[in-house]
Amino acid sequence: MSRRADAGFTFIELAVVVGVLGVLMAIAVPTVMDITGDIKLRNAMREVERELQTARLKAVTANRPIRVRFNCPAAGEYRMVELLGSTRVPAADDDDTAAATRCSQSTYPFPADTNPLTTPNQDGPIRRLPNRVTFGSAAAVEFWPDGSAHQASGTTPPWPVIPAAGTAVSVRMTRNNVTSTKTISINGLGKIQIQR
Repeated sequence: MSRRADAGFTFIELAVVVGVLGVLMAIAVPTVMDITGDIKLRNAMREVERELQTARLKAVTANRPIRVRFNCPAAGEYRMVELLGSTRVPAADDDDTAAATRCSQSTYPFPADTNPLTTPNQDGPIRRLPNRVTFGSAAAVEFWPDGSAHQASGTTPPWPVIPAAGTAVSVRMTRNNVTSTKTISINGLGKIQIQR
């Protein structure tokens, strides 16, 4: 029996190993991509939920109505803004037709003026959803100093309290022609909950 003097691998052995690794990678990469997409969507949902929670807390602690506007000033962006007027008599820039102006950070900068005699003092920065994540259903939500949540219903001000069934804000992501959606529900008492 002859012994091989050189220890190592033959070209054929290396080619087989590389081929097997290539097949395993081809199977694993789409799965990893799906997992990272789900993580991105869940993180976006949590950030929107945190902004809603922060808006409610600011409304209560500052004793001022606070709105969270979606797709404002552009698609995929959202911002927490303090009402300039009151819930019964909103200022012109509080109107839905002026939402892009109200969300503009050049017109209403962040950090806001902290003089308690002027408004707004509670505006937040413009937030952006990650790439390929968009809002599904998302109408502006207004939190009042008593913690209740309100939404426009086409009636004159003030906005009515959100009905018992609640309302939803959804974020979605489309990958490979498949759309995944995550939802946050808000009820009239101001309870904000991520739907599982």
